[in-house]
Amino acid sequence: MDEQYLKRMEKLIPDEMDQYINLLESPLYQGLRLNPLKTSTETLEKNLPFLKEKSPFAPDSWYVEGHYGNHAGHLTGQFYLQEPSASSAVEILDLKDGMNVLDLCAAPGSKSTQIAAKIPNGFLVCNELDSKRAQALLSNMERMGVENFLCTNMDGRDLCRQMPEFFDRILVDAPCSGEGMMRKHDAASEKWSLENVLACSARQKEILESAVSALKPGGQLVYSTCTYAPEENEENVAWILKQFPELKQLEISVPFGRKGIPVKGMDENKVCRIFPMDGGEGHFIARFEKTDQEFKNRKSNVKSLTSERADPLVIQFLNEQIGHSFTDFHTEKINDTIKVYAMNHPFLRLKKGKILRQGIYLGDLIKKRFEPAHAFFLSQTNAKDSKRKVDLNLDEMDHFMHGEQLNLTSESKANSLSSGYVSVCSDGIPFGYGKKDPSRITNKIPKGLRLPSGSHVMKPEDRTDH
Repeated sequence: MDEQYLKRMEKLIPDEMDQYINLLESPLYQGLRLNPLKTSTETLEKNLPFLKEKSPFAPDSWYVEGHYGNHAGHLTGQFYLQEPSASSAVEILDLKDGMNVLDLCAAPGSKSTQIAAKIPNGFLVCNELDSKRAQALLSNMERMGVENFLCTNMDGRDLCRQMPEFFDRILVDAPCSGEGMMRKHDAASEKWSLENVLACSARQKEILESAVSALKPGGQLVYSTCTYAPEENEENVAWILKQFPELKQLEISVPFGRKGIPVKGMDENKVCRIFPMDGGEGHFIARFEKTDQEFKNRKSNVKSLTSERADPLVIQFLNEQIGHSFTDFHTEKINDTIKVYAMNHPFLRLKKGKILRQGIYLGDLIKKRFEPAHAFFLSQTNAKDSKRKVDLNLDEMDHFMHGEQLNLTSESKANSLSSGYVSVCSDGIPFGYGKKDPSRITNKIPKGLRLPSGSHVMKPEDRTDH
């Protein structure tokens, strides 16, 4: 490990340096977080006997040991695998349902899905600059059943310029030098340099400057990193307070972490640092309020799209599947296909930039038929209201997740359903869909989302925490 890095750390934690060095060689903290859009605390605790102690960083999150990416609860979006302290920044964001929220550097989606669960009647914009990471973000938003959201893949500065003073809350979980991730990623240690720290600090200032312009007067911004470097943490807090006099630092009253280090121009008692000695990996968090009271009632000029009239085939499909419709619809025509999206919130208009998704992707109108999309069947609404679902045991789920069809026996409960599209579930929560006829359910899970050969749905005997 770089000697210069170790000397810098010794200045930060002189009395705990030996403990820190020892922890670098110890196992990573692992955790999972409940998704209240699809399940409850009681159900999750009953179904997951491998949960360890509760995490101090967020409600309904636990420490775990082992690997659970192929657990049925993960595949159905009932929980998100997340390093415990990574959930801390969202808890400090002080969210209230109905708010407009921006997660500006959002991939792979752990914090965006955490935010969305707290504002089911609000609206979330989640953005990621890197196109590959943006696809991972969208996939996680779908799996967790999020509905009222806009997922973009663009430079955050371009996004914020189009949405001035629109957001009640903004999270800037900024790209950083990753010093807090050295236990997780060898590359963070191998690539460390002071030059990179300073380059990250400069880039973070640009991101913060854009974010402030998109924040409503009276709104709050949380800035977080996963690094220890003061140049990226306290020094950036001092910079933003000097650059934007309308911002004030807010208290952070949480039962975890520790105060920051003294830097002129900011209050070290109003930031939170987390070290491995505190039960998580490395994080830094600061919170601000835009106190531009003179303009507190000024409205943003972000426009909404007029909701389109839903095609009768779409309404028929929704009535069959969930027994009701959505308030707002939007379509995109690509050649002979019309892609249909819906949610219970107005669709927003962006003039430029790449939109990966807005609302639930319901499916495609092709000539005189409607082909539903996988994303609809994973949605929160379908998980709650599905009228056409088939529950599979773990063996059947494993076969289905590998792309096989489900052959129906005379005893199958699915026989009570008429032919057509059905949600395929584990413990009542959909993980995909198929098309039923009298003898089988044809697999409709997209090939890219099926389990690869040699990988299997986890069974109780496969637990790795024993």
